[in-house]
Amino acid sequence: MSNQNIIERDLSVLWHPCTQMKDHENLPLIPIKRGEGVWLEDFEGNKYLDAVSSWWVNLFGHANPRINAAVVDQLNKLEHVLLAGFTHETVIELSERLINMTPEKLTRCFYADNGSAGIEVALKMSFHYWLNKGKKKKNKFVALQDSYHGETLGALAVGDVALYKETYEPLLIDVITAPSPSGCYAEEGESYRDYAIRQFQAMEKILEEQHEEIAAVIVEPLLQCATGMKMYDPVYLKLLREACDKYDVHLIADEIAAGFGRTGTMFACEQAGITADFLCLSKGLTGGYLPLCAVLTTDDIYQAFYDDYETLRAFLHSHSYTGNPLACRTALATLDIFEQDNVIEENKKLSKAMYDATQPLKDHPHVGEVRQTGMVVAIEMMQNQKTPFPWQERRGLSVYQHGLSQGALLRPLGNVVYFMPPYVITEEQIHWLAKVAAEGIDIATSR
Repeated sequence: MSNQNIIERDLSVLWHPCTQMKDHENLPLIPIKRGEGVWLEDFEGNKYLDAVSSWWVNLFGHANPRINAAVVDQLNKLEHVLLAGFTHETVIELSERLINMTPEKLTRCFYADNGSAGIEVALKMSFHYWLNKGKKKKNKFVALQDSYHGETLGALAVGDVALYKETYEPLLIDVITAPSPSGCYAEEGESYRDYAIRQFQAMEKILEEQHEEIAAVIVEPLLQCATGMKMYDPVYLKLLREACDKYDVHLIADEIAAGFGRTGTMFACEQAGITADFLCLSKGLTGGYLPLCAVLTTDDIYQAFYDDYETLRAFLHSHSYTGNPLACRTALATLDIFEQDNVIEENKKLSKAMYDATQPLKDHPHVGEVRQTGMVVAIEMMQNQKTPFPWQERRGLSVYQHGLSQGALLRPLGNVVYFMPPYVITEEQIHWLAKVAAEGIDIATSR
């Protein structure tokens, strides 16, 4: 089986996600035969270091033996059973462990099939809670500029990426958008913290003036991934939690990408010392093996739905694969690795290596900013410190192509080159990635 044979078969039947398929007339697909650790291998033996964790999901490497063993064991016991009227030990154990490792007020787990679906759960549950409480006017949501929460219609509505959202605008609910607290917008000499505090004034005003109609505020804590790995100070979350309490508004924390160690702590909200009313977890939850989302919430919210059937107050939302045993077992195996290998502490060494390896790029004439939060580092290519490259020039694509030619999977977000690697990467591999990225940036910005 050759790469070319696989490519031809693919292009005759498949429609790929987030892709203009016409690109593949000139940009060959990369067929992958197998994976091991940080490496992906094609059908002709070429290897690629997965610097983006296959869209941010893979935590402990491809074909991880410990997770593999757990999947095989579960497969021989129970592959799936409906979670309405039935239950199984794996989903119970996962719920117990998630509740034990998240803030005390989060006492209930509701499951969905993926991150976008989990966001839909949180949005609907928040609105429905207020409805059950007799507050029918609370039907609006506040989201941040530059936010991204998924591609289903509710999740898309609370996002702020025009490229994904603009086409479908007529189908979407109206959402209030607050200015981004991300420090990349700060004035010269202004710290990330000071900028976040200043930006919060706009959010405070929105809540003060419209709280009677607002059900919830939804944010990606600390890290806005899809819009270029934009980052902000934890103080914003602390102020937001206080304001949501003051104005009786829910806080939804979308930690689908930021959770499970990506920001340097197990969950990003820990760095602000806050508890959200809804905590959405996915991606790394299963170590990158199977789709699963857990939405954790409070007993207060749970009790608002707990009533006689005839009242029709139940949360009648479902997915066929809710709480799938195989997915839950991979999640348990992933949590085992966190516990047994002291992952968060070990990642501090890798995080420092990422910092050291990319610091020289700060002096590059076409790098506007190098920013980092925990195990995520982003390098933004710009014409100069204040002027972005036009998006139509697709300079990130040049970095991607150079990376592939050297054996690195770097998939920039527009003009932002980033590393979000599996935690099994080595310090030497990180420095090598930085070298490849620097070469790619030189090529991309020299034309």
